[in-house]
Amino acid sequence: MALTVKKLLPTQVEAYRYWEILQVLVERNLKVRYRGSLLGIYWSLLNPLIMTGVYTTIFGTTFAEYYNNSILNYILAAFTGMAVINFFSTSTSQALSSLVNNGSLLNKMHLPMSAFPLSIIAANAFQFCLTVWPLLVVMTLLISYSVLNAAAVILPFVGLTMVCTGIGLLMAALNVFFRDLPYMYELVTFALWITSPIFYPSAIVPEEVAGFLQLNPMYPIIESTRQIVLSGEAPDLTLVATSWLSGIIFMSFGWFTFKWLKPQFMDLL
Repeated sequence: MALTVKKLLPTQVEAYRYWEILQVLVERNLKVRYRGSLLGIYWSLLNPLIMTGVYTTIFGTTFAEYYNNSILNYILAAFTGMAVINFFSTSTSQALSSLVNNGSLLNKMHLPMSAFPLSIIAANAFQFCLTVWPLLVVMTLLISYSVLNAAAVILPFVGLTMVCTGIGLLMAALNVFFRDLPYMYELVTFALWITSPIFYPSAIVPEEVAGFLQLNPMYPIIESTRQIVLSGEAPDLTLVATSWLSGIIFMSFGWFTFKWLKPQFMDLL
């Protein structure tokens, strides 16, 4: 392996080292998070399932008329929304504290700082792919009987991962300067949660407010996921493209802000 590394260009060696560090951090995140846990990573599946049950108990009968008078359709719609928003809030909230929580380690060792928030996003994406994503694929196959739709379930998730990467990098960088940020961010995630059509249909939102909901980055991702999983029709490429465009904008902004603020991090960690 050492001989192989020596043959690589300096930039390739740096990329190889970054990849190795990222793998170690992802593994460490998952081990620390679920150490001693009975269900392990499957808690990430249990959480949206339980919340879907709560929403169905309270709102299922009222909102079923918006889902072809079917409570089952409401359950499936609520679960897809919960899966998306749960991934967003969990991954970005954990990424926010990743630099500050590892300040002592960064002061002792020269490590790529961006690897810490990125490893949080990657760890959550890994457990999503092992728990929630297979369930969404099975739901898609049972409803649409379309392999194309089942394969396309990954497309809005790519947009979701890009949004979370950008916001995770941005929050991790800002938290180095503003230590009250975690408390403020709880309010932000709660506002995104309420303004996302998770437990209610977007059709009940008044026209005067509906335009503002579409500014929510979660909106096109949730709608695209539901359209692919639940409609039985071919994937709506406009919704997929909107979720990707949103992801590219957030990821670019987060990455450049992180790079811009990075030289000041070590003075504050």
